[in-house]
Amino acid sequence: MSTATERTAEQLHPVIPKTMQAVVCHGPEDYRLETVDVPTPGPDEILTKVELCGICMGDIKTYRGAPSFWGDAEQPRYVKPPMIPGHEFVCRVVALGPGAEKRGVKVGDRVISEQIVPCWGCRFCNHGQYWMCQKHDLYGFQNNVQGAMAQYMIFTKEGIIHQVPDSIAPDEAILIEPLACSLHAAERANVDFDDVVVVAGAGTLGLGIIGAVRMRNPKRLIVLDMKPERAELALRMGADEVWNPAEVDVLAKIREITDGYGCDIYIEATGHHKAVNQGLAMLRKLGRFVEFSVFNDEATVDWSIIGDRKELDVLGSHLGPYMYPRAIDFIGKRKIDMRDVVTHKFALADFKEAFAVMERGDKSLKVVLEP
Repeated sequence: MSTATERTAEQLHPVIPKTMQAVVCHGPEDYRLETVDVPTPGPDEILTKVELCGICMGDIKTYRGAPSFWGDAEQPRYVKPPMIPGHEFVCRVVALGPGAEKRGVKVGDRVISEQIVPCWGCRFCNHGQYWMCQKHDLYGFQNNVQGAMAQYMIFTKEGIIHQVPDSIAPDEAILIEPLACSLHAAERANVDFDDVVVVAGAGTLGLGIIGAVRMRNPKRLIVLDMKPERAELALRMGADEVWNPAEVDVLAKIREITDGYGCDIYIEATGHHKAVNQGLAMLRKLGRFVEFSVFNDEATVDWSIIGDRKELDVLGSHLGPYMYPRAIDFIGKRKIDMRDVVTHKFALADFKEAFAVMERGDKSLKVVLEP
């Protein structure tokens, strides 16, 4: 085993091969492990060696051909194959393209790039709303911004880069991206001290939301999840109680503890259409619904509940804008303790098994690939 000094030398003077292993998406359920060329960084681009790549349920839904990614009669195709998936990653800089030194990183630095690659020219980017960029390229979903299910990846010149301290363990550093998304959702919820908050879903993103909401000190924080093994982590993150909707009448229970009114805020983080109607029923009049998930199936609701009956505020939450520095700080200082969230680690060649474990969700949370 090499010493820390030798590892540092390897990081500072990396030997870059000509080819690498990568998972390449050619279509729904047509993902292949291939040998491809290691990309060469162009002007202002950065070549990185992938340390870990997380698998998101969005990756699984893309793999299964969900219309929100592949399009249908009502929405255009978002993905552009053939592409290398993977938008959750932590990497090490191994080479700089011409002019890339001005981006504030050097060979050997440990880095992450936000998952969105903004165009910096549309109305949203020009108003600082880069996470809603009209072009909306995301690493791992288009073939001009290849992702991290590979041994190496390019950080494009438009990407937003953050340095990651070496003191953060790899299994925690890989959670920076999902935690940034969770922090944004909690910010959208605008939690107050007197609020009774319900978070539906205690997966990786839901756990981050629980930790973020707890930092805002609500009156009560209730978590809903049908997997009993997630309850302990949810409580550690700051939940007051965890209810299993398969075992408890959660609607009756929330009314019982709120004098019949319902919860003040409901944050949906399951991606299941039934959780949407559940939230509308659980909310009090003038309550706030935050939708955080990507759905595999269409969610249909009675909009009269939102408008005429309850006059609800319904808010979306997308990506983790401006939250990466906070996520890095919170993880590094254990303000939100993300230990034990990574439950499974697979070699790149075993990506199909990793996808299956992530999709089943049995005794698993974050599943990662180690190229």
